[in-house]
Amino acid sequence: MGTYQVGTVLDALGDPTRRAILDTLRRQGPSSVAVLADRVPVSRPAISQHLKVLGLAGLVDHEPQGTRNIYRIDRSGLAEVRDWLDQFWGDALDAFAEHVRRIEGTTETEGTRSTEDRGTRSTEDGGTRSTEDGGGRSTRESEEGR
Repeated sequence: MGTYQVGTVLDALGDPTRRAILDTLRRQGPSSVAVLADRVPVSRPAISQHLKVLGLAGLVDHEPQGTRNIYRIDRSGLAEVRDWLDQFWGDALDAFAEHVRRIEGTTETEGTRSTEDRGTRSTEDGGTRSTEDGGGRSTRESEEGR
């Protein structure tokens, strides 16, 4: 993992107010504490505390503008979490691909066997057809009896 630890980021994202702040920054773009407090139903001091946690986790960055700070999403913190989560997705896809390979291999083998078991393997024998049913029993039909 890079600069920020995934656990710290996930802990920060565990709070619904922090997720609401991030979502507001995502939708509205860079914002001050006052603007965020107007959109998220908590006080300005609470917004500031949540932004501090999000900043320490590497999820937001700020830029001073006069007497206030303008906060924006820091995508590098999210990228690290995404990379970490993608490992699980890659593992899941690899496991699925292996499962498909096994099933296809089994299906080909079973498909041949089941085709044979259903009596589609036959031989013509002087007007009489011999086939095997699913139990391995032979049956003989004459061409006239069909």
